[in-house]
Amino acid sequence: MTNLFARFVKCESGATAIEYGLIASLIGVAIIAAVGTLGNQIGSTMNKAATEMAKK
Repeated sequence: MTNLFARFVKCESGATAIEYGLIASLIGVAIIAAVGTLGNQIGSTMNKAATEMAKK
């Protein structure tokens, strides 16, 4: 039983998987924020272009 517990304590694969999951989720949040900001800027630019084209 102590051998099993010692192996469990030494095993770090679960911790590594959790770290990779946290990194992936942070990257995902950054991508979502960037796409949201970029999308708003592109929409604003397209609206300005449409307004200018409608004037002519």
